[in-house]
Amino acid sequence: MVVLTREGCHLCDEAIAIIETVCAEHDVRWQAVDVDADPALRRQYTDHVPVTFVDGEQHGLWFVDAGRLAAALA
Repeated sequence: MVVLTREGCHLCDEAIAIIETVCAEHDVRWQAVDVDADPALRRQYTDHVPVTFVDGEQHGLWFVDAGRLAAALA
C-alpha cells in the first residue's frame, strides 16, 4: 500500500489518518511518498494528491473510502 502525498495537503492528512487505521486493522504495511521529492511524480500527479495504490494498481484519487480500502486489502 502506497499513498502519494504532499506537505500541507489537508486531503492528504485526512487520507493518511484513514490509511493508518485500515492498514493497522489488516496488518498491512504502507508507505507515504512525497510527490514533490520526485520530479517525475510531481509532473505526473501535479495537484492530484493524495493518490493511493494497492498492489501496484491505482486505487483512489483525492479521497480514501475506508470500506473500499479495507475490501481491497482483504
